[in-house]
Amino acid sequence: MKVYKTEADKLIEAIGENSTYDFNQYSEKSFQRRVEKILSDYKLNIDDLITKLHQDPVFLEEVVKNITVNTTEIFRDTATWQILKDRILGKYIDKQVINIWHIGCSTGQEVYSTLILLNELELFSKSEVFATDLNTDVLNIAEKGIYKFREIDEFIESYNKVMCSNPLENQSNKEVHHEKYFIINRKKNLIIIKPPLIGKPIFIKHDIVKQGNIFDRKFDIIFCRNVLIYFNHELQNKLFEFFHDNLNDDGILIIGRHEGMLGEIASKYKKDESIYAKRLI
Repeated sequence: MKVYKTEADKLIEAIGENSTYDFNQYSEKSFQRRVEKILSDYKLNIDDLITKLHQDPVFLEEVVKNITVNTTEIFRDTATWQILKDRILGKYIDKQVINIWHIGCSTGQEVYSTLILLNELELFSKSEVFATDLNTDVLNIAEKGIYKFREIDEFIESYNKVMCSNPLENQSNKEVHHEKYFIINRKKNLIIIKPPLIGKPIFIKHDIVKQGNIFDRKFDIIFCRNVLIYFNHELQNKLFEFFHDNLNDDGILIIGRHEGMLGEIASKYKKDESIYAKRLI
């Protein structure tokens, strides 16, 4: 069912009237596409959807979760993780505390990817890792660290690619033991995160657009991958400014491979793949 701008605006208004969520600066096309799927899944028209939102706060939360759903995986876009492992994380070795924030963390696979690299580089104990998302369902999955993963061999390939990425290493002599971090159950297609990764990150429900920085600190690394693509240009630039203000002087921002900066804000960062180092202005 096609959703037009006027209908999308009415829905955004209804959500705002009945909650603290604000989708006014969400990408118009992304929002309409998500709403069209919701209408199809629930077999409703736009007026019935809006009426139900006014009447049922539990249903409203479900709709918001469907609008903001994200996809993620362990070591997604391996080039970014190779750079992080080989060229970035080492510069924090002399820090007493490394503060890291994953925004829009979804089910947490990229959070655990970060923890693996920190552990391999002996930075695990000095790191404090926060992971936030609007969706409590995905946060619950993230905290448990149990994932249905059909392409287990592809996962292992990505893991090995990142962990053996140093060109000076003789990869034929380097054994990578993914069993150190995961239990793999091929019969049930499950990957289960093991200690010490489980329990390390702090997962919190949080709205980056409305709440800002709730942690009373600046960060060395901020991840916001494949979230900004759903926002309009104005909101993207506001968040890039926000990230710059909330990064330490040697901090970095990591965004999705298909996301980027346009205009004056780009001068405040130095880019390497999807990694943006903060420039001091």
